[in-house]
This record gives sequence, C-alpha cells and structure tokens, in this order.
Amino acid sequence: MSAKPKPATVTPLPIAAKPTQPPAPRPAAPQHKYETFDKALRASMARMTSGLSPYAAAAAWADWMAHLATAPGRQIELMEQAGQNALKLTTYLTRQFREDAEAPFNPKPEDHRFTHEGWTKPPFNMMQQGFLAVQDWWDHATCCIPGALPQNTDRVDFMVRQLLDMIAPSNLPQLNPEILAQARDTKGQSLIAGLNLLMRDIEDAATDRPHADSGDFIVGETLACTPGQVVFRNEIMELIQYSPQTETVQAEPILIVPAWIMKYYILDLSPHNSLINYLVGQGFTVFAISWVNPGAELRDTTLDDYRTKGVMAAVDAVATIVPDQKIHACGYCLGGTILSITAATMARDGDSRLGSVTLLAAQTDFTEAGELLLFLDESQVAYLDDMMWDQGYLDQRQMSGAFQALRAEDLIWTRAVRRYLMGLDDKAADISVWNQDATRMPYKMHSQYLRSLFMENRLSAGRYAVDGRVIALKDIKVPFFVVGTEKDHIAPWHSVYKTALFTDGDLTFVLTKGGHNGGIVSEPGHPHRHYRIGHRTAGALYTDPDTWLASHDKQDGSWWPQWRDWLMQSQSGTTPVQPPRIGAPGQRLAPLCPAPGTYVFQK
Repeated sequence: MSAKPKPATVTPLPIAAKPTQPPAPRPAAPQHKYETFDKALRASMARMTSGLSPYAAAAAWADWMAHLATAPGRQIELMEQAGQNALKLTTYLTRQFREDAEAPFNPKPEDHRFTHEGWTKPPFNMMQQGFLAVQDWWDHATCCIPGALPQNTDRVDFMVRQLLDMIAPSNLPQLNPEILAQARDTKGQSLIAGLNLLMRDIEDAATDRPHADSGDFIVGETLACTPGQVVFRNEIMELIQYSPQTETVQAEPILIVPAWIMKYYILDLSPHNSLINYLVGQGFTVFAISWVNPGAELRDTTLDDYRTKGVMAAVDAVATIVPDQKIHACGYCLGGTILSITAATMARDGDSRLGSVTLLAAQTDFTEAGELLLFLDESQVAYLDDMMWDQGYLDQRQMSGAFQALRAEDLIWTRAVRRYLMGLDDKAADISVWNQDATRMPYKMHSQYLRSLFMENRLSAGRYAVDGRVIALKDIKVPFFVVGTEKDHIAPWHSVYKTALFTDGDLTFVLTKGGHNGGIVSEPGHPHRHYRIGHRTAGALYTDPDTWLASHDKQDGSWWPQWRDWLMQSQSGTTPVQPPRIGAPGQRLAPLCPAPGTYVFQK
C-alpha cells in the first residue's frame, strides 16, 4: 500500500499582498461506512443540549483544573482572596447599622437585579453581599491561570456565571425584597398573575405560538409598513423598492442588505423609528432585501449563494431600475459581512457600480467577536454541524438560546422574576415583536459561515476565495461609513472598528450609544442618545480604537442625520431628479406585490 500523501504546504501570505490563488484546501476528514449512523446519534444528542457540545465544556473544565492543580502559588492567592472576601463580609456584618457603613461589594454596571432599595436593608443586604462576594471570587479564579488556554478559562467563567445567575438570591421570592414588596402591595395578586403568565407561556410553547402579546404591532400594518413594491423575487430573497415620498429624489439609490438571522424589518419598525422610512422621507430612492425563512429544502444553499442570488441579484436589479447611477450599499450585521465580501469581489473583478459601502454593527474580522466565540471551537462546530445536517437548517429557537445565555441575568432570570414572581407582563413594543420573529438558516450556508469566517477568519486574513480566487478588503476603494454600538455583545465595537485596519480608503466611523439593535434604531428625537464620529482620509495612518475613542467627544442626538448628510455628499455631484419608476416591467422586474412582500410572513 502506498503511503498517504502529505497535504501541500502553504506559505502564509502577508496581509498587504494580493494573492491570486486560494490556499490548498485542508484534506477532508476520512469517512467510514457507518458515519451516517454516528452523525445521526450526535445530532440527537445535540438537540437535547440545544446544539451545545458537552465535550467542549468538559475540555474547558479539565484544562482549567489541570493547570490550577499545578499552580500552588495561584492556589494560595485564591485562598487569600477567599479570606479577604470573608473578612470584608464579617466587617460589614458588624458595622451595617452604622450610618457610614459601606457595602464592600457592588454589582457590575450591567447587573440590575439589586437596584431595589430593599437590598440595602437587613437581612437582604447580607444575602446580596454574600452572593457578590462569591461572584467576585470566581471572577478571580477563572482568570490568569498559567498555561490554560484563554478560551477555556473564558468558557469556565461563562459556565460559572450561568450557574451563579441560576442560584442568585434575587430569583427566590422569599429572599427578594422587591418580590415581597410587590406581593404585599397587591395583597398577593402579583403571585396569582405571575402563575397565570407562566401557564400561558407553557401553553404558547406547547402550541408553538409567540411568547409575547404583539398588541397593536402587526407586520404589514404598523410594522414594516413603509409603502413600496416587491420588484424581484427568487428562492432566497425578495427585493423591495420603496415608493417616493418627495417630489424629487437623490439620483443615486440606496440598497439595504439586512441580516438573514432575523427578519429585515428591524430597519423598518414603526414609522417614527424606521430607518428605511426616514431615508425615503429624506429624498432617497431605497431598495431593501427581505430574506426567505428557509426550510429543509434549502439545506444545500451555500454562503456564496447568498452573495450571488442575494446581494448581486439585488445589485443587478437596482442597476436595471435606476440605470447609469452608482449604488450606495448598506449592510446590517451579517448583511454587512456578505456585503463586504460582495464589494471586495466586485472591486477585484472591475465592477464599479457601487458608490459607497455602509456597515451597521457588522464585522469583517472575527478575532475579537466577543462572547460568541465561547460557543465556537472544532468540537462545538462539529456538534452543531451534525444537528444542522440532520434537520437541514439551524432552528431559530436553537439560535436564540445562545444569544440569551450571553445575557442570562437580564434576558432570562430578571425577565422570569418580573413575569412569574411579580406578575408584570411584558409591555408590547415594536422591537420586542421583531425580536421574536427569527428565521432559520440553511445547513450548508451556516456551516460555511461558522468555519470560514468565525473559526478561520479568512476574510481579513487574505484567505477567503470567491470563484477560486482570493479577495481582499483593501481593494474596495469607495468610501466607507461604519457604525459600531457601545454595548454590542454580538458585534463588539472594537471588532467592528477593525474595518479601518483592513482598508485604506476614505472611512467615517461612528460609535453610538446602545446595543446591537437599539444603537442602530436610534431615530432623531430618541431621548438620552449620543454618538461619536470621526473621519479618516484615504491613505491616512491607522489609529487604534482606544486612541480613537479618547480623541472623539460625545455628541448628543441621533447619528442618522450624520449618515444622511454623508450619503448626500457621496452622490457623485449629481443633482436631484424625478423619482424613478417602480420596477422595470419591460425587463422582467415588474412589481409583484405590495411591501413588505411575502417572505416576511413565513414562519
């Protein structure tokens, strides 16, 4: 038998180089004749754990414990830390009735479980301080373990936080002064109301109904209600062209590429906070993609299909309806990532139809992708891959569980306490209705996305190939407008900012108050909003994010008008024109149905 050939050695290319051929592919894992049986078994196990790999968790604990066991100095330090925390608690216990007594431990800024004044009074203050002392010790215990992989210690820290959030005193009615005060004030009716809400949620889950009352927020009527027409449809997306609201419009149109993990109308919520409605009202011709909610029939749809049949098909349609004009493309979240890939490919191929690129909370580099990286290693992705292989897609409930776990204390436990123990129903809001309207993702596309972008970071590393040739972000020479949000736990702003590191053209960066969604949906007039904005000219030296932050002051208000002005300045010197026709009936782009189309209603 001949020896198994070794894989080709690939010399890493410097970032500044423009490779012409992709690196040799990694040899596929060998398959055996019973592999299907193994994959089916792992898929069934993955469904029981919502796609989380127990092997990855076990490996993290083993790495942490093994290295801590061989670090006696670190053990002594942790014992001293425990003694110091116990001394602080004992001292506070003896002095708590003095006016100058100060609690030794404070909740983290994002922790709102202990804001009620009852937590400052005995005996609840000691339960709160005891919990925070334990939390503080574990924060020390899960960091700085010599030899342990940082990803493993971070994962142990995450798992400990999940456990502590579960057993926090704020979750128990007899230990939470806010629950007791609510029960006293309502003569026990809050507990009855909470029980009714619990029974209703159990029934909704059993019947697969939405978990929140949508109130008056109805898609197509009060949500996603900016007037327009679907002018193109294929198997993965509908393209909406919005009706003009002004007598004249800017000559060059805007194309919006939303994320496909949720419905597109996060950018078209209620009329007053709809970014799309705002742009149309400011005199822009706006197009937006509405992605399909895929089922098992689209299991083999690839990431490149989302580029060709999604973004490129939309660009072709917009260029046909508004000919001879530059297109200003805007991508949100994953939509921004696929837009970056598309723009780099167009630049490589000499396609000059784009006039600018806007990225909203979108990542092009994934080395600092935040706590989502805790769910991603070879074991975890393989486990998830088998589950998607069996189903043909990743279910929205399986995705939402991971996002909720990142903010469990707020999205899971605090919500459960207020809802089931205090009887406070969730107030219907447009963004909460949208938040429950998730979509599935095709098996092959999501597998490719996780491996090539999240795990291997090919796009910014110069190893992402399209049609057999590597693309480079630095080839994009049109102006960039990039928006990050201060409290984004999905696309941390330091990661979003890295677009400035891998491009060298004209770039405007905005850092706005809020999270991944709330920071983007930040309409003029929204109270307590601010932003920072900076401009980098083409060819300027790179500025690191912390230096950028220190050198740009806060400005009160919404960032939307800044983007509007930037878009108007990017109009290539054109003057306003009469609004273009809706669609192009003579070129197979006749209006198909009114906005928001049909895909947005798919469950």
